[in-house]
Amino acid sequence: MTELKITLIRSVAHRLPKQRKIVKALGLGKMHSSVVLPDNAQTRGALLKIAHLISVEEVNK
Repeated sequence: MTELKITLIRSVAHRLPKQRKIVKALGLGKMHSSVVLPDNAQTRGALLKIAHLISVEEVNK
């Protein structure tokens, strides 16, 4: 199963409240923090809304 490693590369300061909530819901806190999440439709949808703030890598299990 494929998973995605998501890293926050830009600050959420001065961003829309909706974008801040998405970052927090994904489990990202400070800059350069990373999480590994399953590659599914819900995750991909959230990533599209904050694509300018993150970097994404595919991780094979």
